[in-house]
Amino acid sequence: MSRADELATVRAAVLDADHLVRALATGRRKGQPVPHVGGRDVRRVEVRAVDLKGGRHLQVTSYDATQAHTANHRLGEVAEAAVDALLAEPFANWHVDTTTATLQLRVTKKGVPLLHTSARVEEVEPVRGHDRPKDRLLAEDDPVLVALGISDAQGRVKPTRQAKYRQVEEFVRLLDAALDDAVAQGRVRTPTAEEPLRVVDLGCGNAYLTFAAHAHLSRRWPVRMTGVDVKQQSADHNARVAERLGIEAEFVVGSIADARLALAPDVVLALHACDTATDDALHRALEWQAPLVLAAPCCHHDIAAQLRTAEAPEPYAMLTRHGILRERFADTLTDALRASLLRREGYRVDVVEFVESAHTPRNTLLRAVRTGADGTAASREYDELLAAWGVRPRLGELLNR
Repeated sequence: MSRADELATVRAAVLDADHLVRALATGRRKGQPVPHVGGRDVRRVEVRAVDLKGGRHLQVTSYDATQAHTANHRLGEVAEAAVDALLAEPFANWHVDTTTATLQLRVTKKGVPLLHTSARVEEVEPVRGHDRPKDRLLAEDDPVLVALGISDAQGRVKPTRQAKYRQVEEFVRLLDAALDDAVAQGRVRTPTAEEPLRVVDLGCGNAYLTFAAHAHLSRRWPVRMTGVDVKQQSADHNARVAERLGIEAEFVVGSIADARLALAPDVVLALHACDTATDDALHRALEWQAPLVLAAPCCHHDIAAQLRTAEAPEPYAMLTRHGILRERFADTLTDALRASLLRREGYRVDVVEFVESAHTPRNTLLRAVRTGADGTAASREYDELLAAWGVRPRLGELLNR
């Protein structure tokens, strides 16, 4: 099949409004400008068919850095022009779900489109209502949410699990965007059937986010998931869930420090690992030189305890004099030191909000991409923080052994 044939196949699938379930364009080709849709730079675009009063249309929803923008195009020449314009943008990946098949188009660094098509086991029915629920990467009735007990058998999120659902959804959204950018910039290799994306979750517990990540990412790329936890009970539980979902995943029993993998991972997750377990996870990620790391720290007891006896630099004594202020400051100082160390080791680091603080006080996410950048400035910044506050971060001690 030629380049033109592959693009034509995707175009035909997107324009087949009777059978289109959803099409998703993501990522940016290496060396190309950010895709531009509707006068805006966008990170991804979703296309689906909707039934309006004037008949069936193609609905194009484009997502920039802050919000979604929706435009409806009447079937025929108007919709064809809109799809042609999208295909002309430098998106790195197209994922098209139809009622009977899934098409995955990846554009290589040299601009060559590679198309993989697989048939669905069972035919699905598309949703064409215009006023649909808020866009979700994982729908409430997704089998993974039912298997995890977040949604009931009817596919509705349980009232007591709403906070967990928001956490899972927001994490998947952050992972999706970070991975898109990393693949498009060549920081993470493009997964293939022979070399699937290798994701390891350190301190996975009952693997809510591990399974959620697999459910979403596997719709776009071949994925191999590994979870690591010290509890045999967690591994047994997670193996049963994986079997129920029919997915291939490995769950290793052992400490983060001792975990051994056959191949180094592309993505390392460390989500709510308690206290210095987050440092252990970041240290392993650095040992593996993982291209992408997402860590959502939990409690920060280690630095908080050190601040009780450390002499605060002037004029900041008030930051550590009262227990509640000391704990909050310890959270900030700990993650600032972790970010500095990651930068020192050649990573680009963003510290972002995971979920709103109304849902959990542990809502910071460290997102790190390995770039190989010079870490001299970050090293100096780290040393100055240590000198000022007289603390000994666990991650720093692990790296300096």
